[in-house]
Amino acid sequence: MARMTKRRDPIENEIELALRPGAFIRDGACFSFVSGLEEVAARIDALTGTEPARAAGLCETFLAGCYAKAEELDDSSGSFGTFAQDLICRWVKARQTAGADPNETAARILAWMDDDPYAFCYQIEKDAAKALDKAGRAAFEKSVRARFEAAPAQPEYNRRRWSEVLRAIYLARRNAAAYEALAEETGLTAQDCLALAEIFVSRKPDRALAWVERGIDLDRKTPHGTPAGYGLTRLQRELLTKLGRGNEALDAAWAEYRKDPSKYGYDNLLRLAPKAQRAAWHEKAMDAAKGANLHSVMELFVEAKETERLADLVRGTTDGALEAVSHYTTEPAARKLEKKHPGLAARLWRAQAMRIAGAGKSKYYDAAAANLERARKCYFRAGLGAEWEETVRLVRAGHHRKTAFMAAFESVAAGAGHHEQPSFLERAKTRWGGRRGGDRS
Repeated sequence: MARMTKRRDPIENEIELALRPGAFIRDGACFSFVSGLEEVAARIDALTGTEPARAAGLCETFLAGCYAKAEELDDSSGSFGTFAQDLICRWVKARQTAGADPNETAARILAWMDDDPYAFCYQIEKDAAKALDKAGRAAFEKSVRARFEAAPAQPEYNRRRWSEVLRAIYLARRNAAAYEALAEETGLTAQDCLALAEIFVSRKPDRALAWVERGIDLDRKTPHGTPAGYGLTRLQRELLTKLGRGNEALDAAWAEYRKDPSKYGYDNLLRLAPKAQRAAWHEKAMDAAKGANLHSVMELFVEAKETERLADLVRGTTDGALEAVSHYTTEPAARKLEKKHPGLAARLWRAQAMRIAGAGKSKYYDAAAANLERARKCYFRAGLGAEWEETVRLVRAGHHRKTAFMAAFESVAAGAGHHEQPSFLERAKTRWGGRRGGDRS
């Protein structure tokens, strides 16, 4: 009697085609590749409501395929790993819809966390705790709690790891009492205070504020602050305003701004200031920025449209100091100054070019030459031809051995301008246009 062969699910064929087995996916193509995987995953999602057991099985098959594919791609962007994490959450939801045993679901998640060679399960507890239903979270918590209590105090890695997983579960359950007890047991952090504040923020803003202030105190006691610091100060202002203590929120924003003037602090300050007082607060903020970090103040003056203050800042700064500032800051400042202060704009364009040439970043030599061309135009507009000639002398003396750079620079110095080479696609379109023009109907 002939053996019966099990028919393959047709969506498995789609999974295999989408995974492109044997083909290496480079980083630049990974996003498009993952988009194709998402299309197949959406087909599986559509089955969850009507055939949840089938959907769960397909998610497992897909996840197995992802593990097999992991060494056939460059996931520098992280998009493939994110897709795999989402797939685990899809699997959780499908199993729950199918009425699967929550203890088995929890056990499988933990097994994947234990054997995770490609970090698909890195911090998966945060998303898994949200995807699990009440019974699933209870089963997951029970298993994790057992691991936490069984972990030895030394070395502390495992105990710390499972305490972080428990924190994610308690946060998803909005269980403030359990979260607080665990945090006190393992060491309360500023991040814990922020999490507890977020649990209370909608129902009990006064309690949320108490946790925020406790977190800010812990953050200040840490030498270089903590990742939770920004979230705590932002939430503090929101809560103070919500509780009718807007003046205190403004005072807190002002204190934070004076400590570290920046365009973000300025935006927060002006947002909290009464409309009629914003002009006065603007002046106070600008005056308080004097002497702060050059990068931050330059960004601030551009953001606040303070062209004259920006001009004074550049005027009082050495060329060497300007060259130390990133082009992300100096380029917007140069554009801001070109119309009214072309001589100062020229110094900023020159600083960007010198920064590139000094670092020997050959792939940016075209940008450096373009910056010097803009510097040249600004110098001559300002009647500062001598300063341009001095720039030419300095470039030739300091970078004459960088032949790739000097070829472009000498064209600029001669007044011929700098012409960037057309890109591959621009050349292709030109060639294609020529071919089409030569077609005969």
